[in-house]
Amino acid sequence: MFRDLLVHIPTERSPRPAIDASVSLAMTAGAHLDAIATGYASTNVPFVAEGGAAVAASLQFEYERAMERADAALGIFEIEAKNAQIAYGKYALSGSIAETVSRFGASARLYDLTIVSQGEPDSETYDNKLPQELLLQAGGPVLFIPYTFRGAFKASRIGICWDGSRLAARALRDAMPFITKADALTTITLNASEVPADASPERLVKHLARKGLRAKTISLQSDHGNLQASILSIAADETLDLLIMGGYGHSRLQETVFGGVTREMFRSMTVPVLMSH
Repeated sequence: MFRDLLVHIPTERSPRPAIDASVSLAMTAGAHLDAIATGYASTNVPFVAEGGAAVAASLQFEYERAMERADAALGIFEIEAKNAQIAYGKYALSGSIAETVSRFGASARLYDLTIVSQGEPDSETYDNKLPQELLLQAGGPVLFIPYTFRGAFKASRIGICWDGSRLAARALRDAMPFITKADALTTITLNASEVPADASPERLVKHLARKGLRAKTISLQSDHGNLQASILSIAADETLDLLIMGGYGHSRLQETVFGGVTREMFRSMTVPVLMSH
């Protein structure tokens, strides 16, 4: 099981989904949980006639306000962590979005699992950008919690999204601590004719069976523009608690580009999703 967890606590939107999911997971897994809250300081300080000293003072004020927001969010986390009697740590970061992504991403590489909450689709905040960037920076699995999530996290019924790709295989391996403890497993393959024969859904089921894991197979045809909706429809029909999938994306000239299914899942996930890149 995962023993060393990291959670991102938002400061620009509700911290409850991330806190509720991560604390409950740490409690059931007997894991240590570190929380990092990120307060963002704007680098767009307006010009002032007084010159450099005034600009420096404005920047300092921005950073202090950012730290205050981070500390406030961590206060909420600490109350829940103490009530759950888990081992925990808490840290506040402030800076520009680039600075916080870099520092948080470096920290995440030392943990078994990083937990973040989904950005709110209709809100333009830095807190919406950081979770997505962590998928590319963490070097390990990232558990995305829907922004509508409430209550304790569980992973009793798991769906494994399988297209035979390297990223799907990476996610499968990274999620094994969840998979081996699940009550029910469902492999989900869309457009199976496009999956390499040597990594077919049937071979995946045999692979899992060798580990003593029984899995139901769902294989459907779906329009390429409707893949994410088809996955979430299956998740609802099968009452899944968790989806496992590869996260497609890359950074190009300081612009992050995500694959269509990954991008749409960020926008409209209805259940927690573990992604690996």
